[in-house]
Parts: sequence; structure tokens; C-alpha cells
Amino acid sequence: MVYLRRSQERGYSDLGWLQSRHTFSFGNYYDPDHMGLSALRVINDDRVQPGTGFATHSHQDMEIISYVQQGTIEHKDSMGNIEVLPAGEFQLMSAGTGVTHSEYNPSSSESLSFLQIWIQPAELGIEPGYQQRPFGHHEGLTIIVSPDGRDGSLKIHQDAWLHQLQLGHGQGEQYALRPGRTAYVHVICGTLDVNEHRLEAGDGIGLSEVAMIRFDAPEDTQALLFDLP
Repeated sequence: MVYLRRSQERGYSDLGWLQSRHTFSFGNYYDPDHMGLSALRVINDDRVQPGTGFATHSHQDMEIISYVQQGTIEHKDSMGNIEVLPAGEFQLMSAGTGVTHSEYNPSSSESLSFLQIWIQPAELGIEPGYQQRPFGHHEGLTIIVSPDGRDGSLKIHQDAWLHQLQLGHGQGEQYALRPGRTAYVHVICGTLDVNEHRLEAGDGIGLSEVAMIRFDAPEDTQALLFDLP
């Protein structure tokens, strides 16, 4: 299976203070052909204007990952966490039985750009939790999220892995996909060839029934690799 999702084909919403590109159906954007992939339900590419943000709202039974590309998120939640999430860091909030939170761009001049990712948990009604850390920008694949928290990764309540892929001009990488698994690749910046499919920034590709995924970077590139049940 090959599922190609081009950047310009994604859903779009503009609320004035927020501009979003939606890889999968979300909010007022609905497309029955793009409802998610395996346990991956949402990838929103959000740009938040200075001094604005998401007021306090609630979530339940969802694993929510945020990755800041530019700017800073000011985070507050009902678990008592008051955190700042700068560019380059990852955050994982397990909503579980229910959590309320707010996310603001505290800058008066700089816009905030971040990816908001939702993964459906394997078990409902778990205790809510919060994790956050930087992982740097190391060449090749770096584990960001895993079911067991291996190598200092954020622990998710699902049989799912998230890797950061960082490649320089002319570099390549391979990833073995286990039988029955589904992979999804989202390009953050640069250009990436994935099993000979060329992807640009904002593009994504889903793959299954392949044993090996080959990555080649014609230029400096950053991407996310999801390994899903």
C-alpha cells in the first residue's frame, strides 16, 4: 500500500489568529478519504499569530504530541503543569480520563509554528500524563516516542513509534518495517526520496506491505517517521 498526501492537497483553515494545514480530517475540514492512518489520527501544521493561542479546552482518550518548529508554546494544564516548549522540543500529553489545557504564543512579534499530532491510545480511561524533552538534531533516525520509553524517548500508550529523521545533502538511511506494520512519513523541511517517491516540505507518504523503507536526501532534510500498528 502506498498512500501519498501532498502538502497542497491538505485541508486548510484560517481563523485569523490561527492558520492550519490538516493532513487528515479535523474540525470543519472533512474528507472521507483522509480520516487518518492506523492509529494516527491528526497531523495539523499550525501557525499561531503573536500574542494569541488556544484558550483552555479539554481532551479525552488521546495521545497528543506537539513539536515546535518556530517560536515558543506557553503550556498550562489541569495536571498542574506550567511549561514553556521552545523550538526543537517535543511534548507528549496523554489525555486519558480527561485533561484541560491552554497553549499560547507568548511573543509579541514572532509567530509560532508547530505540529500537533494525535495518536489513538490502545487503552481508554488511563490516568492523564505529561512529558517533554529536547532530542537535538542528530544525523539519521532518533527515537522520539515509543511504547516502553526506550533510550529516553517519550512513553506512549500505544504500540507506536515516532522517529525524527535528519539527513544532510546526499545522505541516505534505511528502516526495516516489521510484517503487519504501517509507516507514515511527514516531511518537515527539505526534500526527501522515500522508496523513490519524491516528497517536499509538508508532503507525507504511508507505506505498508514493504520490508524496507529507503530514505535519500537531495538536500538537508528533516522528517518524522511513524511506525504504527
